[in-house]
Amino acid sequence: MEALTNNEEQVMRIIWKLQKALIRDVLNELPEPRPPYTTLASIIKQLEKKEYLDHKTYGNTHEYFPLISKKTYQHSSFNQMVKNYFDGSAKNVLSFMVKEEKLTECDIRELEKIVENYKKKSS
Repeated sequence: MEALTNNEEQVMRIIWKLQKALIRDVLNELPEPRPPYTTLASIIKQLEKKEYLDHKTYGNTHEYFPLISKKTYQHSSFNQMVKNYFDGSAKNVLSFMVKEEKLTECDIRELEKIVENYKKKSS
């Protein structure tokens, strides 16, 4: 799966939310300052080229829809981030999150429960 630019990812988040959209629908969802229509159309064409989107044609109008689910993209992106920044180690990810104080005590207790449940299922 080819990586997305920040702008492409922003557009994909909107299309995942809407499920299907015309360019003007996406444009209306973008925060100010909005890009020109033609710029957005170019981003959407690039997403089609990368096979993230496809479209149905109604006369001169194209309705776009995702070919890749948000969950599939999240999975791939997260795995790539773990591989690139944490040497492929979940332990390194969690260690980083603890050191950066991104995990609360409650989060840690929940993770411990998840690990315990996993151990029970594995045995």
